[in-house]
Amino acid sequence: MSETMKAVICHGPRDYRLEEVPKPVPGPGEALVRVEAVGICASDLKCYHGAAKFWGDENRPAWAETEVIPGHEFVGEVVSIDAAGSKRWGIQVGDRVVSEQIVPCWECRYCKRGHYHMCQPHNLYGFKRVTPGAMAEFMVYPVEALVHKVSKDLPAAHAAFAEPLSCSLHAVERAGITFDDVVVVAGCGPIGLGMVAGARAKSPAHVIALDMAPEKLELAKLCGADIVINIADEDAVQIVKDLTDGYGADVYLEGTGHPSAVPQGLNILRKLGTYVEYGVFKDDVSVDWSIISDDKELDVLGAHLGPDCWPAAIRMIESGLLPMDKICTHQLPLEDFQKGLDLVASGAESVKVSLIP
Repeated sequence: MSETMKAVICHGPRDYRLEEVPKPVPGPGEALVRVEAVGICASDLKCYHGAAKFWGDENRPAWAETEVIPGHEFVGEVVSIDAAGSKRWGIQVGDRVVSEQIVPCWECRYCKRGHYHMCQPHNLYGFKRVTPGAMAEFMVYPVEALVHKVSKDLPAAHAAFAEPLSCSLHAVERAGITFDDVVVVAGCGPIGLGMVAGARAKSPAHVIALDMAPEKLELAKLCGADIVINIADEDAVQIVKDLTDGYGADVYLEGTGHPSAVPQGLNILRKLGTYVEYGVFKDDVSVDWSIISDDKELDVLGAHLGPDCWPAAIRMIESGLLPMDKICTHQLPLEDFQKGLDLVASGAESVKVSLIP
């Protein structure tokens, strides 16, 4: 077996290169995994483009690192694991497995209190040198990783969708949706579609999806939206108010990362409504905070990663409930990673783009 492999290497913003690098060697208790598919996330794209959230600015230090293999939503086959790792994770050679996107330290106050997704060191696959990602032929799952088995009957790109879907489901959980709620989901990309499906699973009165692309709104219907609104042509705020006797939505889930979606959400919500922010923003966002406080007394919640939601996400994908063939629109060879990034940047031709090493 070759001692090298092909991998995409991040050398900084807009400087990603396909290179031949040493194949990783697992340590005690670790798993060597042959990557079957890796999705390209909107956060991967924003990191590629140099967003301050990743590379820092005058208000924040850099978080991402160079000389790192990107890719944090993936699936692969175990090719090597020792007895300790096999026992800890309940997996063996030949199993198809995913690993949660964060590799917790298990020692900080957040990990010890059960909030491992907010781990202080915050080592995510694909952004830190200590946790190389999956845009490569092989990768290693460290001993601290959280690992789950996935059905081999799924196409690889579908199995890798467990990562964005777990994120969507966490945002839904944060919202505390009840049966009588009118839920609005902003954006029908991979995260928004997962939010639609997760919200529908809570059986609220309505799940309303917002987007500017008619084909994505049709896809939202297949995921569980009973009302869709094209915000390019229709006044979403007025439509929701008309539906709710002038009050507004109970819950707003933001999954676009576009600055305009924030004031849209504040205006579409009723008094005492709940706003959940999942989107990752390239630029800073300004809003009238008096809407949050004096006008409506809103609950504004953040959502990050997909803690404790991976088993549910995997079950949902394996159940066939989601139109995965329509969600996973593009699978490209690793060599075409730049084309993949460009497809995600365009947004017009794709929903979920994956690389197949």
